[in-house]
Amino acid sequence: MKSALADLYRAHVAERQRTTERALSETGFDRLLLHSGVPFTYFADDNDAPFHPTPHFAHWAPVEGPGHVLEVRPGKKPRLVRYQPRDYWYAPPQPAPDFVAAAIEIVETETPEAVQGAVRANVGRTAFVGGATEEAAAFGVAADAVNPKALVARLDWERSYKSAYEVETLAEATVPAARGFRAAEEAFRDGATEMEAHHAFLAAAGVMEEWLPYPTIIGFDERSATLHYHGKRGTWAAPGKTMLVDAGVSVRGYGSDVTRTFTGEGCDPLFVDLVAGMEALQKDLAAAPRPGMKYLDLHVRAHVLIGDLLHRAGVLKVPGDAAVAKGLTRPFFPHGLGHFLGIQVHDVAGRQADREGTLAPPPPQYPSLRTTRTIEEGMVFTIEPGLYFIPMLLEELRAAAGRDLVDWALVDRLTPCGGIRVEDDVVVEANGVRNLTRPELP
Repeated sequence: MKSALADLYRAHVAERQRTTERALSETGFDRLLLHSGVPFTYFADDNDAPFHPTPHFAHWAPVEGPGHVLEVRPGKKPRLVRYQPRDYWYAPPQPAPDFVAAAIEIVETETPEAVQGAVRANVGRTAFVGGATEEAAAFGVAADAVNPKALVARLDWERSYKSAYEVETLAEATVPAARGFRAAEEAFRDGATEMEAHHAFLAAAGVMEEWLPYPTIIGFDERSATLHYHGKRGTWAAPGKTMLVDAGVSVRGYGSDVTRTFTGEGCDPLFVDLVAGMEALQKDLAAAPRPGMKYLDLHVRAHVLIGDLLHRAGVLKVPGDAAVAKGLTRPFFPHGLGHFLGIQVHDVAGRQADREGTLAPPPPQYPSLRTTRTIEEGMVFTIEPGLYFIPMLLEELRAAAGRDLVDWALVDRLTPCGGIRVEDDVVVEANGVRNLTRPELP
C-alpha cells in the first residue's frame, strides 16, 4: 500500500509541476511560492483557532502546521521549506510522510527568518499564493504578485481534474466516515440525543472535531430541514423520529462529504416512503454523469424527479415537468444538486467558465447551484438531492401563484418530519462514474 501510495503521489506532484509551469509561463512569472498559512488568533484573546493549511499549498503537500513555504520553479524539483519551531508549549508538527519526502525536496528550518532566507532569492518575477498575504513582502514578492488573479484562476482550473492520488485519498476518506455513520444511526435508534449521535460519529470515525473537513450536521425531526444545522441538542423529550446526518472525514487534507437520512419508530409512513423515494432517485442521479453533460442539466433533472416524487405522494397536484415549469419544486429543493469536492469541501472553479477565470453564474431560478461546468473526465462531484419542508419557504409558496397546486394538509402533516438529503461522492470516468461512497455505505 505504501509503495502504491508513493507512486500515485509522485505522479500527482509531476502533474502539478507540469500544469503549474504552464500557468507561470502564461502569466509571466518565473517562480511560485505557496504559503501554508499562519495561525488565526481570536479577537482579544491569545488562543488560536484550529489551523487548516492554505488549500493551494495542501494540493501539493499533506504537511501539518503553519509557516511552511513550497517553492515551484520550472525545471526544478519542488522544494518545501518546512517551519519546525523549537517549542515546549505545543507538540511540534509531525514530520512530512516518507512518500512526500521522496517526491519533494524538504528543507527544515526553526525560525520564520530562516524560512524567509531559504526562499528569498533573485530568481526573476515571483508570485505568492496564500491567505497570509502580510508574509509576502518578507519573501521579496511585489504587491501586484500576491494572489494574482490570472495565475490563481489557472491553478483553480487545474484543481478541477483530480489525479489518481486524489481520487484514492477521497475514497479512503469515506471509510472512517462510514464507521461514523453506522455508529450515529445505532445511537439514534437507541434513543440518543443529537449531541450523543454526534459524539458516536466522532468516536467511531476516530477523529476530533477540529480534524473534520466541515462541522457535522446532525438534525432530528424539524431540524433536519435546516440545511446547515450545526446545533447539537443535548436534551430531547422523546426519541427522534427522523435523523439527517451530513458529515465527512479528512485524509491527507481531502475530505469526504456524505449525507444519509434515517427514519425511526413513529415516523409518518408517508415520510418514510419519501425517504425511500429520495434514496432511489439519488442513486439514479449519482450514476448519470458523463463527460460532455452539463451539470446544470443534471440539476434540472433532479428537480423533475423530485417533482414526480412529490406528485406520487399527493403533495403536488401536477407531475414533475409541470411542477418545475411553475417553480413549485424550488421551495422543496432550494440548494444545488452538488459541488466539486477535493481539498476543499466546496472545491474551487465550480462556476469558472475557462482557465482564464471567466465566470459562468447559475441561472436566476437556481442561485444556489455551485457548479455550472460541463462535466469532464477526472472531476469529482457530490450528488446530493434534497427534499425539505422548510416553514419559511413554504410560507412564500402559500402566497405564490401556484399555491392551489399544493395539498397543504399533507404539507402541514409532513413539516414536523423535517427534511431529506442523500449524498454520495462520485468521480467521472471515461464511460461512467465511480461512486466512492456506496462501497462503504450501500
